Amino acid sequence: MNVILKRFLTFFIGVPLLIASALFLPQKNHLFFNGVVIFFSVIGTIEFQEILSRKGLLIPRVEAAVLGAIGPVSMTAVSSFGMDMGLVFVFLTLGAAWLLISRIFSPADKIQDYTFRAAAGFSVLLYPGFFMAWINRLTLFPRPDIIISLYFLIVAANDAAAWASGLLFGKNNKGIFPASPNKSVAGFIGGSVAATLVGLGAAIFVPQVYGSLRFPSLPAGAILGFFSGAAASLGDLAESALKRSAGMKDSGTLIPGRGGVLDCVDSMSMMAPVYYMLYYFFFG
Repeated sequence: MNVILKRFLTFFIGVPLLIASALFLPQKNHLFFNGVVIFFSVIGTIEFQEILSRKGLLIPRVEAAVLGAIGPVSMTAVSSFGMDMGLVFVFLTLGAAWLLISRIFSPADKIQDYTFRAAAGFSVLLYPGFFMAWINRLTLFPRPDIIISLYFLIVAANDAAAWASGLLFGKNNKGIFPASPNKSVAGFIGGSVAATLVGLGAAIFVPQVYGSLRFPSLPAGAILGFFSGAAASLGDLAESALKRSAGMKDSGTLIPGRGGVLDCVDSMSMMAPVYYMLYYFFFG
């Protein structure tokens, strides 16, 4: 099975399943969906830990997984179990304190690595888990099912259009982004246009997605789509830079046609806080 076919199968199966979980499994304020976000956050963190290890920033895999889970797990406790929002900051603080304290009693020959291990720890505490926690936070909005569905449609439209535009029109405008030389300006523009159209389309065909309006829905939806799509593209480029600096092509091999989990969540993790904040500003 060639790479393109695998990519299409992953796209046309994975995205609908994520949307379906938000639409048809709303129990405990979308606990199942929140669990899926936690799972992908943990696997993505483990892959990020491998990238860091290539640059000498070492942290045990289990410790990385626990730290990467702190953001989405604590946000799930808030959204699905009604815990206070302060719990997120408590767990993040505990994670940071662990990283600073746990190694001060290391043997003298390992103290020299304290800075590198702390840097690796703080990195996996934040990425991708803390960014992914903003996806969990979407379940706190009224009608989270359609808000989450719109989020994934923007991600998917941006990704698909960027890939197709780059393939069709990007031959002579590649290499602009050193982090990912195969990415093209045409791909970036195509992805942004598609994301903008999805934001506009939601305002026209599913107006309830925007709830109570502070601003006219058409321009607000377009702005939401455009900047969310741009953030997704930048997230993809950022992860490409991480892999390139570590001499890796893919973050893993778990997802057919895509590479690793981090290769799939890079866009959505960077987009999540932008989408949340813009949605809250316009319609929250």
